[in-house]
Amino acid sequence: MDGLNDVTVSVLNAANIDEVLIHTLSRDDLRDLFPGPENFLRRKQLWAHLHKEEDYSTLPDKAGPGEAGTRSSPKQTPPTKILEAYPCFKELHNVMDELQRILDKNNKFITEVKARWEDFCSVVQFYGLWKKVLKPPMNQNRVEYNIALFRALPTLFPSPTAPPKKLGHASEALLHVLQPAEDPAIYLQRRSLFSPVLLFDGSHCIMAIGTTPITTFAKEDLCQGLLYLMAYYYTLHLTYPKCVATLLSVIQTEVLKDSIHERDTTSSYKKAMAEWKAFIQE
Repeated sequence: MDGLNDVTVSVLNAANIDEVLIHTLSRDDLRDLFPGPENFLRRKQLWAHLHKEEDYSTLPDKAGPGEAGTRSSPKQTPPTKILEAYPCFKELHNVMDELQRILDKNNKFITEVKARWEDFCSVVQFYGLWKKVLKPPMNQNRVEYNIALFRALPTLFPSPTAPPKKLGHASEALLHVLQPAEDPAIYLQRRSLFSPVLLFDGSHCIMAIGTTPITTFAKEDLCQGLLYLMAYYYTLHLTYPKCVATLLSVIQTEVLKDSIHERDTTSSYKKAMAEWKAFIQE
């Protein structure tokens, strides 16, 4: 904790906050640690100290991840280092529990958010048909249905920023379906984003961050994959990739029910939400 004064360090030590955990602190966390107007400058200085020269950021507040790109920086603890320090977050149920804690929700939150996600996806299917982005899911099994839906989502809730050329379609920021002879390790090494991604090899799902596979889960749970992605964005305090920022912001507000402050909303988010609300209210 070089560069911090003795008072700040003593408070952090008393809260058992180490060199890794300190980089996950939000503004709300700083207010809890250093409450009151008399600590305003201390909070401001500590926030600036933690985030100077970084290329991807922690959450600015409890409102959720922002819409900047996610790139590692020497001044920022990489998410994989956080996972090494806190291996419990390699378990999906722990990550979902952490999402619940961050959003300060009751014990029914996980059940409720999964139900809202299912309802959201059901309406999106009709929305995609109406916009001629999706086809009727006839003769599709559950896995095929979810893959088609995930691939359509960035088109239905588009961001103005195109994905990196090597990535191809914006949906690749969320899900990549591995070809039979494709090595997931090689794919991750070549991937141009550091953000969380789902890999599917036909038999099971892999959650990866950067070049590192984190955990696997059954293909039957692929439908919950984007909720797991959102949980990792929150737990590891990552920002949304610009090419899918509008979509993930919509999921944040519509499914997680985590509002975005008016000053942080983008024109693309406002436009996407206006079209979505107009459709569901018809």
